[in-house]
Amino acid sequence: MESIYSFMNLILPFEWASPDFMKNALLAIIVVCPLFGTLGTAVVSNKMSFFSDAIGHSSLTGIALGVILGIREPTVAMVGFSLILGFTIISVKLKGKASADTIIGVFSSASVALGIVLLSSSGNFGKYQRYLVGDILSIRPGEIALLLLAALALLLVWIFFYNKMLITNLHLTFAKSRGIRTFWIEQIFALVTAATVTLSIRWTGLLVINSLLVLPAAASRLLSRTSRQYLCSSIVISFASGILGLILSYYIGSASGATIVIVNTVIFALCFLASTIKRHF
Repeated sequence: MESIYSFMNLILPFEWASPDFMKNALLAIIVVCPLFGTLGTAVVSNKMSFFSDAIGHSSLTGIALGVILGIREPTVAMVGFSLILGFTIISVKLKGKASADTIIGVFSSASVALGIVLLSSSGNFGKYQRYLVGDILSIRPGEIALLLLAALALLLVWIFFYNKMLITNLHLTFAKSRGIRTFWIEQIFALVTAATVTLSIRWTGLLVINSLLVLPAAASRLLSRTSRQYLCSSIVISFASGILGLILSYYIGSASGATIVIVNTVIFALCFLASTIKRHF
């Protein structure tokens, strides 16, 4: 990492970029913000923002089960539980008769409550409260590597399954008539979302993770006319808000994840205003 730090010192001669923890945070944002921008377009188009929120809030249950099973690394337990939960939610949604938001709400409420009960009864709730808010400034190189692997996995999914996911999102019946295995396409989307959300929880915080996914895509959708514009502008908005939010949080001493969400919200408001003016003139 020393060579990377030296290069960053050369191209970023600023006060906020001088500490090593800020360099790690910046590297994490460079990796994960395009990831959020890309995945967020599918989340918004598929009307599954509540799903990503449910996965994020269920992380406490994954931690609790990890403590009970003796798993030392919380991330392993969180990812494992989120993958199981994501697969179960999509399976019940596709095979059941209840609406998607009802099914997601049931699983979300039950898993969050179970996690709080298990952690509080074992006396470990206070120890893991940091996951509620997150702290990107404590991210380590190994965790950045995990985020990079998640980004590469999402890239592969986008290359091989994007068109099928797009058709499935737009018209499920038509997708089935074209021979697309919609069950597995939706499962792939669910598992990638679950893994990405869970790997990011530690530095974003589960209280704001869904906003980081939804807001860039929602802002992009207001101004985009094509799917390519939608995807590219969502990535740009996510990346820009991540960098600006990190720098701003350094100078005002605020939580980085929440500050990035505030910047995202301002950008969304500006995009909404621009789209409103464009419609009327």
